[in-house]
Amino acid sequence: MTRIIAGKARGARLDVPHAGTRPTSDRVRESLFGALESMDAIAGARVLDLYAGSGALGLETLSRGAVSADLVEKGREAAVVVRRNAAVLAKAGLPAARVHQSAVRAFLQHATGPYDLVFSDPPYDIDDDAMTADLVALAPLLSPDALVVIERARRSTPPDLVAAGLDLIREKTYGDTALWWAEPAQSADGAQPDVESQSR
Repeated sequence: MTRIIAGKARGARLDVPHAGTRPTSDRVRESLFGALESMDAIAGARVLDLYAGSGALGLETLSRGAVSADLVEKGREAAVVVRRNAAVLAKAGLPAARVHQSAVRAFLQHATGPYDLVFSDPPYDIDDDAMTADLVALAPLLSPDALVVIERARRSTPPDLVAAGLDLIREKTYGDTALWWAEPAQSADGAQPDVESQSR
């Protein structure tokens, strides 16, 4: 069991899947959302929560003023939990989260975006090539000022942001957890680079 930290649904209780997911710790969530609010990155944002688990990250943004949230979770049991948690927030009068039971890559290949704030919290055992492929598929769906937050084990290889046309803007560790913050890279003329051509 976890709770919404702040906002309109503050204190709302969220279920956590029994197995197969790794919820972000309360300490990391509090620090993450404090930083996001200081950057004014949540209010009015279109949010995408990949490998959603319980959906706590995406649902927290709705409580704090995001206008929409797509939550993507492949596991059947976990997706049921996400839908149940999303229903709790909808009853509080918040925008209804869209829950997608799908593999991340399959979702990204058919999504339209654009997204302003993205969380990617893949299983720690995902291989580096799969992680990079996810980021490459995500890049065309980002708004020009988007923020992408990636969570992995501290011992993991850092994500290949360059391959996805992203620039690292911040990195922070919390015990065994590492967060990387990135934004779409800008070319010399101020335009976003062609990610597809970069990744070939």
